[in-house]
Amino acid sequence: MKDVPLDVSTAEAHLMNFLTVEGITGEERAIGEAVAAALQRVGVPAAAVRFDNVHTKIPLPTQTGNLIVELPGTRKGDRLLFSSHLDTVALCAGAKPMRRGDRIVTDGSTALGGDARTGCAVIVSMVETLLKHKLPHPPLTLLFTVREESGLHGARELDPKDLGGARMCFNVDTTHANMLLIGAVGQENWEVEIKGKASHAGVAPEKGISATLVGSIALAEAHRAGWFGTDYVHITGEARSHDAAFASKIVAGYRDAFMQARDAVKNSDGEMAEVTFDSKPSYPPFHLDEKSPAVQFAQRAVESLGMTPEVIRSNGGLDANWLFQHGVPTVTFGSGQAEVHTVNEYVDVPEYLKGCRLAVVLATQE
Repeated sequence: MKDVPLDVSTAEAHLMNFLTVEGITGEERAIGEAVAAALQRVGVPAAAVRFDNVHTKIPLPTQTGNLIVELPGTRKGDRLLFSSHLDTVALCAGAKPMRRGDRIVTDGSTALGGDARTGCAVIVSMVETLLKHKLPHPPLTLLFTVREESGLHGARELDPKDLGGARMCFNVDTTHANMLLIGAVGQENWEVEIKGKASHAGVAPEKGISATLVGSIALAEAHRAGWFGTDYVHITGEARSHDAAFASKIVAGYRDAFMQARDAVKNSDGEMAEVTFDSKPSYPPFHLDEKSPAVQFAQRAVESLGMTPEVIRSNGGLDANWLFQHGVPTVTFGSGQAEVHTVNEYVDVPEYLKGCRLAVVLATQE
């Protein structure tokens, strides 16, 4: 088993520090500055740390851009990219992390934010280990994205040139260090606007056209029973698949269902609701071949730590989806985050430390 000179107490301190800094999606300025400051404290020159302007391109209010750091290599080798995201889901607002044995938890009223503050802490701990022990490594780019939780926007809108020509990427954003995510679903969003027709419920209800009846299968029974609904409804949804064409097929099925519902709900004059259905891709799926260099490189690093690598695919989107589209094959590994997006969220500290050690091995492995 490879020995990694990781300062455990310092690595844990980085994690606790980042977990205490609030930064829900779109409001990442404070956590971005905290990560930037931590990197400079461990020896990264201020000139190597910058924020891009991706927030000016994101179609949602966003405080700051992605945090990007470039480190020169101390040996020859292709540039590697390490990434994670700065933001948390809104349920993490007000989180107060506390240590209980081998776990970091909250009081149960909020989520924790281990997704992906563990990733931020892993990368900072990796850099500190490299610099403190003068471990040889190739050129490195570090990427901390914004608005991952609300649509992978930071990774989607970034300029690929900012990645420095990295040959492969290692993204820290799941639970187990030995489980390597090499593929993920794509997502296509849809929204439908339904305009019915208002009528006086007491005078001429039969003149109305219920938008809620058109829009809801759950209300179909109410329709058959003769009840009426409102004259306007707006519905949003999404379709996910590892095959982009199949995601589009799912969306087409919803579109057909709404149009059939429109035809089925008529008022006493034979009029129907006005239904507008729109859809657009949110992010594309991706899948790395298990024999690809990035996957083989990651598997070898996991094995060097005495763990058995497992390659899996995710049913949720990752920054890796867009990094792959930007030309950088990306493998995602874990660092202890668990029960994410819930009030039961916790960080498994031993697993987090495994993630820290794996990052160091990935950065130094030839």
